[in-house]
Amino acid sequence: MNLSALFQPFELGPVRLPNRIAMAPMTRQKSPGEVPGEDVAAYYARRAAGGVGLIITEATPVDDPAASPAGDIPAFDARAASGWAAVRQAVHAAGGRIMPQLWHLGIVRWAANSPRPEAPSVSPSGLLRPGKVVGEPISETRIAEVIDAFARSARLAQELGFDGVELHGAHGYLIDQFFWDGTNLRSDAWGGDLAGRARFGVEILRAVRRATSPDFPVILRWSQWKTDNYQVKLAADPRALEQFLAPLAEAGVTAFHCSTRRFWEPEFPDTGSSLNLAGWTKKVTGLPTITVGSIGLDRADSRATRSETVAISSERLLDLNRGVEQGEFDLVAIGRALLANPEWANLVKAGRLSELRPYGADALDVLT
Repeated sequence: MNLSALFQPFELGPVRLPNRIAMAPMTRQKSPGEVPGEDVAAYYARRAAGGVGLIITEATPVDDPAASPAGDIPAFDARAASGWAAVRQAVHAAGGRIMPQLWHLGIVRWAANSPRPEAPSVSPSGLLRPGKVVGEPISETRIAEVIDAFARSARLAQELGFDGVELHGAHGYLIDQFFWDGTNLRSDAWGGDLAGRARFGVEILRAVRRATSPDFPVILRWSQWKTDNYQVKLAADPRALEQFLAPLAEAGVTAFHCSTRRFWEPEFPDTGSSLNLAGWTKKVTGLPTITVGSIGLDRADSRATRSETVAISSERLLDLNRGVEQGEFDLVAIGRALLANPEWANLVKAGRLSELRPYGADALDVLT
């Protein structure tokens, strides 16, 4: 197989990535006291040594009392700074690049189980999902506080020497709760049409830009689907997609990380185009994109043999290489396959697909 496009360098703003392989963010809950330890640093460094060009960390709650759902998820604030500095140093020493994913759960956080249960969860309209009210709409004061929390965490990331940040605007978490008309019913400047619902994300981007240097890379991860509703589409067609993404792009996004369940599926099949979400996002914004979605997990079913797994993976890898080569997207993010195979990128580059281990849920139990 010719997979040379996947292993060409890429310039993400001022950051030179050694190849097009990224590690997708995956929550691990292995950081007691919300501080990443030596085992977390070693976990990320192994993926960098295994050939991953860009590591995007697990989702890290920003410096806001209502951001985090659990005390074993590493926060990105001053308390955890020394732990994160060690993570960054380990990844850089292994030859990789690393960015934290900055996160706020919003209304899906269960306050009672969180590190700060006294802080009420926040959301644009108090809706857990369409028709289910569980809280009050977030106030203008709290909106400003949350925006500032993202900016503080981004500034800290740059001060600690990280290569950029990713903002988690996908999967039904707080930024995405503002994006979606199913959970954002506001009639003020923070709601309304697609552009109005994008404003919260826009203002976070602007605040992050003010808090960091002008060329500091800022990725925005976004998705059409929500954690409990895979059929949702924020943008039903390319025209709506452009209306939604344009203000976000203008606010300072360096790249979009386009989360889909299966990267090979066309986003708007009615148009006759085979472009996936990352392809369409790049087409309408002109900005770099990251594609993601079941890469390395594309077996026919759980009974597939090792040889069947390799054959299907070969086909998908060629699809990825073609997408990069033809400029449909720029980076490809690997998730669960990297849990089972820290050396995934090096094995693929060497054509040693038969050595790839299948992913199993037991890979979630420990950091390896």
